[in-house]
Amino acid sequence: MKSDVEQLSTYKSVHLNKNNLKTHFVGIPFIIWAVIVLMSLLRFPLGGGDFHITFAMFFVLGVLVYYFLLNTRLALGTVPFILPILVTAELLVRNNENSALIIALGVFTVGWVFQFIGHGYEKAKPAFVDDINQLLIGPFFLMAELFFILGKEKALEEEITPIAIEKRKLFEAKKRESLQAN
Repeated sequence: MKSDVEQLSTYKSVHLNKNNLKTHFVGIPFIIWAVIVLMSLLRFPLGGGDFHITFAMFFVLGVLVYYFLLNTRLALGTVPFILPILVTAELLVRNNENSALIIALGVFTVGWVFQFIGHGYEKAKPAFVDDINQLLIGPFFLMAELFFILGKEKALEEEITPIAIEKRKLFEAKKRESLQAN
């Protein structure tokens, strides 16, 4: 398993532009909420009552375990972010299951519009294009950035930023080589 430093520096390497970061603080939560709504549509009744276990609950639990394995402080910070998403997704599905799919797809689309606008500022492709695991790192990265903004986890920021800049330089060099070869 890659370390938090490896994961975050890879993600940060294509998220160095402040405008890109701003769009991600909107786009990623929209996308996460929409995906959790979609996963909440997969429901399994528990007992004879109205309570259901959803695929979203299992998924969130798995992702949180992964985050805790990467970095306990950042994972703890993610919990108060992800639990309201899980609850509101569940409330939407429970109270308006017929519209949940359409609402989720709309929010998902808006989230990705924000993401692609951000990467237009960055002039770099999204991190998941080269490593699908980076889709899971997006929320973790945002939590790290929030910690950095609040003056927390400075040692982690000081460790990942130079690595991210170096990875970006390598990416840009490969991009230039590719353009020159064509």
